[in-house]
Amino acid sequence: MITLSSDFGSPYPAAMKGVILQQSEARLVDVSHEFPRQDVRAAAFWLREVLPHFPPAVHLVVVDPGVGTDRKALAVRAGDHAIVAPDNGVALPAAHSLADDIEVFELDAENPASATFHGRDVFAPWAAIIHDAGVDALAVIDGVTPTDDYAIERFPDPVLNAGSAEGEVLVVDDFGNVITNIPGHVLADKDVLRVGDLQVPVGHTFAAVGIGAKVVTVGSHGNVELAVNRGRGDEAFSLDPGDRVELSW
Repeated sequence: MITLSSDFGSPYPAAMKGVILQQSEARLVDVSHEFPRQDVRAAAFWLREVLPHFPPAVHLVVVDPGVGTDRKALAVRAGDHAIVAPDNGVALPAAHSLADDIEVFELDAENPASATFHGRDVFAPWAAIIHDAGVDALAVIDGVTPTDDYAIERFPDPVLNAGSAEGEVLVVDDFGNVITNIPGHVLADKDVLRVGDLQVPVGHTFAAVGIGAKVVTVGSHGNVELAVNRGRGDEAFSLDPGDRVELSW
């Protein structure tokens, strides 16, 4: 299996699939091609949440604001998985969620056919090569070199106090749910808290409050989420990715 993830929308992923299918009979599975455009951190977050649910696979990830520059092309081995991606940190959170120990390799990416579509010209061919050779053979494939010099995408740490928590919006999903970096355990034994100047109930589900009402809950990722039952939390709380969030009780 080769999974494909990008911020390309359409039709660019079709070209990557065509390249792979010329070289391999791998089963192709789309994760998403609608990651926020050029947002490495958002893609890294969602891949960390999604990829551990897959059986062993090669994961092709192309969210690449530095396409055409001197940033490297990488393959990251994580247990029975490999992630093929640009060297901008997008692959590392997911890799660490897949395995305790990882290995990082630089891929030969000289003289691609274009400077603007390395998804087609660099990463897709390498995903097919690694899939057919086998993840265990990564270290002996021609054009693959071990490296310990690579970018790491780090999520910010929250500040937890006795009566408050300060954090940041990591991502907003397509429903408008505001996902923070504050761990969900801070909501334990609380029925209500303040989000900035707003007093908001705590609920185990979105439907714990009436339709259109604000709620603070714990998402499937284990972090505090600010939401509206059948509405958009980002609009109700006036929050975007990167914004500061303060909870108090």
